[in-house]
Amino acid sequence: MDDCSRHKKKSVITASVIIDALINSFTKLAPQTQFSNPVMFVTYLGAIYTTVLTILGPSAFNIQISLWLWFTVIFANFASAIAESRGKAQAASLRKVQTENFAKKMTTGKEISVSASTLVKGDKIICGAGDIISADGEVIEGIAVVDESAITGESAPVIRESGGDRSAVTAGTRVVSDRIVIEVTSERGHSFLDRMIGLIEGAKRQKTPNEIALSIVLSALTIVFLLTIISVKSFAFYSAHASNQDVSPLITVPVLIALLVCLIPTTISALISAIGIAGMDRLIQRNVIAKSGRSVEAAGDIDFLILDKTGTITLGNRLATELLPVSGIGEQEFAEIAQLASFSDETPEGRSIVILSKNKFNLRAEALNPKNTRFVPFSAQTRMSGIDFLDENGQITRIIRKGAVDAIRKHIEILGGIFPEQIYAVIDPIANKGGTPLLVSEGNQVVGIVHLKDIIKRGIKERFAEMRKVGIKTLMVTGDNPLTAGAIAAEAGVDDFVAQATPEMKLARIREEQSKGHLIAMTGDGTNDAPALAQADVGVAMNTGTQASREAGNMVDLDNSPTKLLEIVEIGKQLLMTRGALTTFSIANDVAKYFAIIPALFGSLYAVSGEKGPLDLLNVMRLHSPESAILSAVIFNALIIIALIPLALKGIPYKPQPVAQTLRHNLFVYGFGGILAPFIGIKMIDLFITSIGLAS
Repeated sequence: MDDCSRHKKKSVITASVIIDALINSFTKLAPQTQFSNPVMFVTYLGAIYTTVLTILGPSAFNIQISLWLWFTVIFANFASAIAESRGKAQAASLRKVQTENFAKKMTTGKEISVSASTLVKGDKIICGAGDIISADGEVIEGIAVVDESAITGESAPVIRESGGDRSAVTAGTRVVSDRIVIEVTSERGHSFLDRMIGLIEGAKRQKTPNEIALSIVLSALTIVFLLTIISVKSFAFYSAHASNQDVSPLITVPVLIALLVCLIPTTISALISAIGIAGMDRLIQRNVIAKSGRSVEAAGDIDFLILDKTGTITLGNRLATELLPVSGIGEQEFAEIAQLASFSDETPEGRSIVILSKNKFNLRAEALNPKNTRFVPFSAQTRMSGIDFLDENGQITRIIRKGAVDAIRKHIEILGGIFPEQIYAVIDPIANKGGTPLLVSEGNQVVGIVHLKDIIKRGIKERFAEMRKVGIKTLMVTGDNPLTAGAIAAEAGVDDFVAQATPEMKLARIREEQSKGHLIAMTGDGTNDAPALAQADVGVAMNTGTQASREAGNMVDLDNSPTKLLEIVEIGKQLLMTRGALTTFSIANDVAKYFAIIPALFGSLYAVSGEKGPLDLLNVMRLHSPESAILSAVIFNALIIIALIPLALKGIPYKPQPVAQTLRHNLFVYGFGGILAPFIGIKMIDLFITSIGLAS
């Protein structure tokens, strides 16, 4: 699945998702559920107490207060419920994969058919063409083509084989061809697919440290505003007594509860869970499974990326980019010879020579007579490929070869030729720039050089530049020699590189950077990557990798795209930005509501001769009455939660820019917006409810 198609895959909110969320909004009214959110629990208790008082002494005003307090709680429930319901809808398709089937289990050298539900860790099962793999495991024997589209959405099947870094298989995938023996690595109910479903649904999602810390801050603010309301009541009765006024009909318990709920940070408390679940959901949209919300948040704080070269920064195989004939041979003639020498080379490098010749000179595969030609396939032993032309008697009349410099040199010398030393003047610069020179010979003469090089992935340099803007340093790790590594690093635009790296060097570098206070992210797919994946703050394992690497990482990329690490970091930053921006908005909102409501509520205090009191000067919104001010504020407080749910689910737009610039922007937009919104919203609601007679 390419990046374009993957970004088009959206988590759609359907009617069924909304209905499910509405139902859950009411089931979440259970006290044990509400208790998990201290701020909303205070609102919940306030709604209950106000309802009881309303039943004992019913009035139209108190009934409206009670209803909107309950709406506040229900809307908060709906915010988290719709995020969870959206995840459940995504998980529904995965559940279809978990059909009960039978497995061919090996027992004392025999194959017996058993229910997949009876398999335990350590069992060995046999899967042939057409079989559904019944459990997570490692291929311990054989090689097969496996269709993983049910898990990854990618239609192209993949190779799974024993003894390598592509040995892990997942329950629910299907063997397309051949036969493999699998050792089960998970218990029933604890497979990779089970964990995926649980994480997507969000039902078992634990609060992250940042969420816990934010909850403590919000709880502290709630206590502050509770003390504020108590002081407001004392001030009101003292002032009323001093001015010979009676405010008891106005300063009632329902009014004070409503005022408290309007001032405490209900907005962010209602949305905090939805923001976290939506962050994991955005990873799911990109086919990345995060094992915990903590890892998603850690991705947002990453300031050091460690990336492999092959398959991450480069396309994974060196490709032919230039054909360099020796003096006396035309470029098209050399292209024809190089193409002939590469027909029997099935490696990506060999295919690229054929394609380059075809694209550059419109050359096509010739209709070669099998009786007069003999192909020489490429092999790791000879490090050459080529073709021999034969006469009618089967005698070789023409020999063409393509291969590594030392292999072609040896070949020419065997044929009695003299290797041209001056050709190193062309070969050495290619090697020094990180390329690979291949020689092409005809007979005992060198006819030209093919320049192979690592192809940098399109847009990768720009992505690294974006990372640099937000203060993230990039490090390329490769087993190549320093010259090659340096050339690729310079072309890709990474900040630093490590050449001839071993797994021990990678682990040591991660620990070194962490000791300096950096948060590290890296990718890997092999068993030798497992220690480094476990050490990194964000370890992204490839789904095609070994079971050890998948267990060591705290994220799994189902698309097996190492560059996904850059997207993961952006999603993590977006999650933190969204939470920070909405927290700023919520707190600014509460402060603004305080200065909007209090003047309207106590505008008549110290009034002389029926005129307005001094606090009325601060009633800039000119709200109709104290009752309409309180009711408008409670309604606004509930509706703003619903209004912000789409933003919480979608996330704040992410732009690669310095942290200070992002902070200034969000403080202005969401801080100033949080102050302005209550003044506009409460005034509009006040005009509406007074026009229809809901408030006096």
